[in-house]
Amino acid sequence: MFKNHIKIAWRKIKSQRFYAIINILGLAIGISSCLLITLLVVDELSYDRFHEQAENIYRVAEDLKFNGERKEYVFSPALLADALRSEIPEVIEAVRFRTYGTQLLRREGTLQNFKEDDITYVDHEVFDIFTIPILEGDPTTVLKEPNTLVLTTSAARKYFGNANPVGESMILDDAETFKVVGVCEDLPANSHFQYDVFLSAAGLEELKNAMWLSNNAITYFLARPDVAQAVLEEKANALFRKYAAPEMQQIAGTTIEEFEAAGNFLRYNLQPLTSIHLQSNMVGEHEVNGNLAYVQIFGAIAIFILLIACINFMNLATARSAHRALEVGMRKVLGSGKKELVRQFLTESVLMTVIAFSLALLMSWLALPAFNELTNKSLSIPLSQPIFLGSLVLGILVVGLISGSYPAFFLAAFEPLKVIKGKMSNQEGGNRLRQVLVTAQFTISIVLMIGTGITYSQLQFLQEKRLGFEREQVMILRTNNFPGSFEGLQNQLKALPEVQHVSATCYLPVDGYCEGDNAIWEKGKNAGTDGRNAGFWFADYGYVETLGMSMAAGRYFSKDFKSDSSAIVVNEAFVDAFGWEDPINKQVEIYGGEDTTIILSVIGVLKNFNFDNLRSPIEPLAIQLVEPIASTAVIIRFDAQAGVNAFVDKVSATWEATAPNFPFEYTFLDSQFDEMYESDQRLGQVLTIFAGLAIFIACLGLLALAAFTAERRRKEIGIRKVLGAGVHQLVALLSKEFLMLVTIAILIAVPIAYYFMNEWLQDFAYRIELQWWVFALAGVVAIGIALLTVSFQSVKAALANPVNSLRSE
Repeated sequence: MFKNHIKIAWRKIKSQRFYAIINILGLAIGISSCLLITLLVVDELSYDRFHEQAENIYRVAEDLKFNGERKEYVFSPALLADALRSEIPEVIEAVRFRTYGTQLLRREGTLQNFKEDDITYVDHEVFDIFTIPILEGDPTTVLKEPNTLVLTTSAARKYFGNANPVGESMILDDAETFKVVGVCEDLPANSHFQYDVFLSAAGLEELKNAMWLSNNAITYFLARPDVAQAVLEEKANALFRKYAAPEMQQIAGTTIEEFEAAGNFLRYNLQPLTSIHLQSNMVGEHEVNGNLAYVQIFGAIAIFILLIACINFMNLATARSAHRALEVGMRKVLGSGKKELVRQFLTESVLMTVIAFSLALLMSWLALPAFNELTNKSLSIPLSQPIFLGSLVLGILVVGLISGSYPAFFLAAFEPLKVIKGKMSNQEGGNRLRQVLVTAQFTISIVLMIGTGITYSQLQFLQEKRLGFEREQVMILRTNNFPGSFEGLQNQLKALPEVQHVSATCYLPVDGYCEGDNAIWEKGKNAGTDGRNAGFWFADYGYVETLGMSMAAGRYFSKDFKSDSSAIVVNEAFVDAFGWEDPINKQVEIYGGEDTTIILSVIGVLKNFNFDNLRSPIEPLAIQLVEPIASTAVIIRFDAQAGVNAFVDKVSATWEATAPNFPFEYTFLDSQFDEMYESDQRLGQVLTIFAGLAIFIACLGLLALAAFTAERRRKEIGIRKVLGAGVHQLVALLSKEFLMLVTIAILIAVPIAYYFMNEWLQDFAYRIELQWWVFALAGVVAIGIALLTVSFQSVKAALANPVNSLRSE
């Protein structure tokens, strides 16, 4: 019987090629889109789950609110790991990470240095807590001794080829010698931290810091599996209060109770390891993390597109019910029961779904390279995994049964006598359903269209917003551990005709260069109750000129004033935070270590500039003078009339002459700025592509429905034409029903899109206002697309010879 159902289903598909092709193509595009997005969502949700003990690993984060300013940091005291391990029984093990950014590394006996961005100091417990298999070396002893390191397989191959590097030596920053004691597997791409070189933290002086109010490590710990997070969090905070209270009293002159009574707090929050990638965006993250909201948006888009494709199937199947009504009636008269008919129609649905899934897999395979480039991923279709294959079979059954269920029961419910007599009592209900489904399709499509328009408008606004500094034509040179003469490098760069200004700094107004905070209070006042948490940067004399910033009051640093070594320049937000009317010559204090404070005088006020992601408002900032040798970057403002590539070659030659064998690494400030919004830009691109696909699928269904409507009203059109109706009147007659449905879809979609896009914009401190024309434009485009789609069939029907349709009358 099943074989017979398959044969009949295949014959029906071949006999109705136009509708079958539209149905299969629409469903295939929907399934392919859903599959690609699902691969992305699954990848994002899989981060850090490869660690065997992932469910019991936590990161300690610091949550600070200080006189109205609140920030969250991934950093914690260097002492915390030992205290957790020894004083909280529920903690099995703890580990610290300390990263300094880019460092130089070379194999001993060679001169060529390599800049390593993915390099960190860690305790040897890192391999006990995290699942990072040791391939070479003793897993029980690696990194226990100072000046030892472990390489990943990729790093080992980079420096030593296929030779075993264990026992070899490497030189860090042209100063320290480290012995290679192990080789570990490369970290998977779905790890929230990516390091190629692990340096032993044993002996690192900074991690011997005995201050509980000094945060310079990233701490993780492994807890017993039967302990609640809230219990661990309570005990970690009790531990902090136990040791930090005396320090706060001594340094800030206030107790923790007084500090908290003033509306402040300093506490630890524990982050489950598997939540970090999608739910953490703190100061000091290892990598740029993902965004849970975007994953949810992508998941919703996948469901919507698949839903639109399924709606197409249901629409076309019910629309063609009249053509199959006689078949149903005859089958019932000949003895077929309702269950048998339902099985037949569901078999047809599942068969078309199988074909659509097969085509969707081919489409996905072809589109995957472009999709990977768009999303910056390395996704693949896991055809060899039983879970995927099982999900594929389940998907075929679910999609086939759901999309074919209503048509099957709708058709099987026809009463044979009424059908044979030509009475279709169920047809009105089918029409209503089709109207609802078409409206739903275009509602979803219009919501996606509006979302795309608003996303691009917001991103364009961010690109064009006046930031308070000039980001175009500014080159950044990485100068960590620069071995040559800084003064010589700067002088030679200034001699290049394209160069306008040069500056050395540790901080820039883009991600990766602006993470430096300090507690600052006005001289003579209480640090704990009157202080502020502010950004604290270091830059040289040419910083303001190079970045094109402006002064609001006072002056910037000058070589003419020796006293500027104990001065700071602040921004307008800093002045507002302290409530100063005349900030010039105000004196502030910062902690200087070992129970001492440093007094600094305000000599100037910079006009506010955005030095963080535009999702955040401008915060207080102070800049102190730095010697070029202590900087980590040189910035160059240039005007390259002969071309940027030629200018880069000149700078490279100058660099090589000053520091031979030292890696030349450069980027541009505007590209660094654009990278801050890369995830938003990707969201806009994905929205555009899938909104287009959703509209295309909806239009495929609309095209088929229009063709069916024209065919069903063929005789009516012939009669009207004979009676004098013109082409434009007939087109209007056939189009008005669909245009009405699209209009209803617009009315439903606009408030939905307004709500969700307004919520998305709340994440930005600087955002566009939602303009009515965006919604109106989406509506006009939707109506235009629908009219164009329907008109194609309407004009074709209106131009047909009426004799052909009336010949049998």
